[in-house]
Amino acid sequence: MNQRLKKRILIGAGVVLGLFLILLVSLFAFRSSLLSYTVNRVVEKVEGRYPVDLNIGNAAFNGLTSVVLSDITLTPHGQPQLFKTDSVHATVGFRSLFKGRIVLRELDVANSYLTAIKDGDRNNFSFLFRKDSTQPADTTAKSGRNYGELLNRVLETAFDNVPDQVDFSNLNVSYTSPNRVIDIRMPFLTIEDGNIESEVAIRTDSLTNNMFVKGTIDPRDYNIKASFYTSDTSGIRLPYVQEKFSGTVAFDTLHLGMNEKRFRRDMLTVKGSAMVNNLVVNHEKLADEDIYLREGAVDYVVSLGKNLFVVDSLTEVRVNKARANVYAAYNNANSKIIDLKVRTEELPANDFFESLPTGLFETLEGIQAEGKLQYKMKFHVDLDSVERVVFDSDLDASDDFKVVKWGKANLDKLKGPFMHTMYEYGKPIRTFMVGPSNPFYAPINQISPYLRNAVLTAEDAGFYSHKGFHEEAFRQAIATNIKNREFVRGGSTISMQLVKNVFLTRKKTVSRKVEEAIIVWLIENEEIISKHRMFEIYLNIIEWGPDVYGAKDASRFYFGKQPSELNLAESIFLTSIIPSPKRYRSSFDSYGNLRSWKSGYYRLIGGIMARRGLISQAEYDNLQPNVRLYGRARDLIVTAPDADYEDTTEFELETIDMLGF
Repeated sequence: MNQRLKKRILIGAGVVLGLFLILLVSLFAFRSSLLSYTVNRVVEKVEGRYPVDLNIGNAAFNGLTSVVLSDITLTPHGQPQLFKTDSVHATVGFRSLFKGRIVLRELDVANSYLTAIKDGDRNNFSFLFRKDSTQPADTTAKSGRNYGELLNRVLETAFDNVPDQVDFSNLNVSYTSPNRVIDIRMPFLTIEDGNIESEVAIRTDSLTNNMFVKGTIDPRDYNIKASFYTSDTSGIRLPYVQEKFSGTVAFDTLHLGMNEKRFRRDMLTVKGSAMVNNLVVNHEKLADEDIYLREGAVDYVVSLGKNLFVVDSLTEVRVNKARANVYAAYNNANSKIIDLKVRTEELPANDFFESLPTGLFETLEGIQAEGKLQYKMKFHVDLDSVERVVFDSDLDASDDFKVVKWGKANLDKLKGPFMHTMYEYGKPIRTFMVGPSNPFYAPINQISPYLRNAVLTAEDAGFYSHKGFHEEAFRQAIATNIKNREFVRGGSTISMQLVKNVFLTRKKTVSRKVEEAIIVWLIENEEIISKHRMFEIYLNIIEWGPDVYGAKDASRFYFGKQPSELNLAESIFLTSIIPSPKRYRSSFDSYGNLRSWKSGYYRLIGGIMARRGLISQAEYDNLQPNVRLYGRARDLIVTAPDADYEDTTEFELETIDMLGF
């Protein structure tokens, strides 16, 4: 290479280097102007999109590529301030300076306060979730709020504003309304390369939860996973459960995730998963004691639209080792319709029983079995016509299913004599032997056929033909309970009443009803005892008056007779008070005569017995609502004044399970 060429190259390189230095000096000389321009553009864009005032007190470079923004506030028009932060330290992308714009990459935010306030119809935050006013209105949309559309806007707003990398120190979020105060304090919150980490203290009115949070987020795919771990021994407790429902819900760890979001044709569909560890639930309507679940999980597919909420049948719920697919839907487009379906695959029987949450089914704890079980349930109700409610529930067992060890409730005791304790308000009031050694025990062949048939007619006409459950009676009970919005009718068969009396408390809890059904299924499916034996035990333990238990005790108490000597009228009277034996005196006037409204019950039960051939037509024609009291009952009833009685016709007829008619 000759000297002239070398000289030209050096001169060219010098010119390029000089130009680069001039450009670099110019960039740094005008970077403040560029920063000011960028800040003004951001303010214009935010204020153009939302009815707010965005103020940035100061913006300046601090170092080669470091920017400091301070005294930032966001205030909705005519509303209290929504957001405030003391300072934001950011790193500017070096290449962005050459492109004539500033891109903030790493953010360090200190002392931030997001304060949401609601007072009546006024608030300082709902503008964030409103539709873009520049979009044309949908004139074809029907009235009614689309919660799927609303939630979709919330999700998109939240994910669109997630920074790539941020480090918050002393982040505070609060919500205040006339009847709610929520205060969230985070000493730190970091988002780096899609990883989230934070320490959080959440105060909701008087309840405070302290926890650690770890997770990941990918805003482009609407993917987020977060795990909440308790940071103290009290666990994480759900707020407002005590105030609204008089119960408690607490857990040690909660994992939440969403991995897909789709909004099409006014319908939002989200997919994800959740898992909870060491869950404790307490509510008097669920169970007598704390319900403990070691591990529960769900893989969910949920859709929300206008007047529609659906949990797709692809949703799988896991309770310890047991898994089930669940479908649920609520549609209130024209009327309020609820659908629920549950289906499990065949699973080992031991997995089924071991998966039952502790405290929910106390008498089943410790049970061991062989074989497999499968459960299916279907429920449908239109709340505008609850009489047409659909309910089908089946627990199917494999041919090799058998119980090898009973839990706390030893069902084998029903095969022979056993000690039985009666409880009232959760306290034992009397214990007696159910067997021949008890002088008040009556074998079934020593109980009047009139009483046996009257009880079967009124309480469980299909007792000898069904397998412990009468689906039509249960369906009617569900309809009645939905109408009254409380447990007023149980749809119990004699099998279920027997189990309730022998093995369970009388509290009307959800767990007790399900536990009752499982025990009945075990007795019937395992054929532990015959139907005759079940009915015999039932007739010897049910309550029939003040400290009166069993047919023999009742026969002597009211009529001074043996149960084999009871006539038709006496038998129907005893049947009539089974639903409410403590109100036995209300059936009589002060002279010991049956009250006139009893005649309707006599005609009903007597007529059914006659149609079924349980009594002759002549016996029905001669049937009168008239009995003669003797012994202790006469002393208690005849001496009582009329003022002590109340007409309870409506109550008595409603509580009788008229099965099979």
